[in-house]
Amino acid sequence: MKDSASSTYVGIDVSKAQLDVAVDEPSDAWQVTNDDRGIRQLVEQLKALHPALIVLESTGGLECAVLAELCTAGLPVARINPSRAREFAKSLGQRAKTDRLDASLLARFAATIRPPVTPLPSEEAQHLAALVTRRRQVIEMLTAGRNRLETTRLGLRPRLETHIAWLQDELETLSKDIRDCIQDNPAWQDKDSLLRSVPGVGPVLSCTLLAELPELGTLDRKKIAALVGVAPFNHDSGRHRGKRWIKGGRTAVRNVLYMATLASSRFNPTIRTFYHSLIERGKNKMLALVACMRKLLVILNAIIRTHQPWQPRLSVSIP
Repeated sequence: MKDSASSTYVGIDVSKAQLDVAVDEPSDAWQVTNDDRGIRQLVEQLKALHPALIVLESTGGLECAVLAELCTAGLPVARINPSRAREFAKSLGQRAKTDRLDASLLARFAATIRPPVTPLPSEEAQHLAALVTRRRQVIEMLTAGRNRLETTRLGLRPRLETHIAWLQDELETLSKDIRDCIQDNPAWQDKDSLLRSVPGVGPVLSCTLLAELPELGTLDRKKIAALVGVAPFNHDSGRHRGKRWIKGGRTAVRNVLYMATLASSRFNPTIRTFYHSLIERGKNKMLALVACMRKLLVILNAIIRTHQPWQPRLSVSIP
């Protein structure tokens, strides 16, 4: 049995049918099924090891069940972006890829990088996130259906129009369910009011931030910008000064933030002034919009942290 100061690190490679598990030190590996029985077995095995950290990747939701059970059992688990594991493998020169090798890699990643433990969202938070995700999927299907309508054969158009009408009804139902979900939670309702006090911030950005960026208001401006993926990264070497690029982050949040920033560049006096000042300094429009995205996010982060609604004069000073 390991004590509380255990230096055991575990990696779990998640697939639809199975979970491949690897322990970094002492080296060990095994496999369980990715179902209720297999997950319960895995929880008992890991509780006996008292691991310092368990790492698994985001796999489109396949990891949610095992993540929830491990967190409920009080085990320290970190869920990471798959791109981080891929970059880590490249740094080690590892090109081969199997489920067992991936689990071993994640165990080594846990021992070397030691990412922060992922907190388990509440049932309400998981439900809201699921509604927001489904709404985004319906919008994508609705857009695709409308784009196909003009090129669809006349005999098939009524069926496509019926499907589009159903999607529109589904979108309205989902939007209502999201509003009700927020209204039923006093903490979310309060944050929603604060966020929507900012000109250019509507219900879509607000609910997306509540569901998919719970860290808003708890991190400093640099960390929150990097988390969303709007923090520029340097590309310098010697005397060469390369262009700054944004990369990674939470794509769903960034996409909605982009649309809100377009509106804010017209209707929010602080963002509009900042945008035009960048254009006047010779910045291209896309670079200026990305800078405005970061500024808007920093403002929203400060509003939630201070619990103060929109104040234009104070917001001008936020870089």
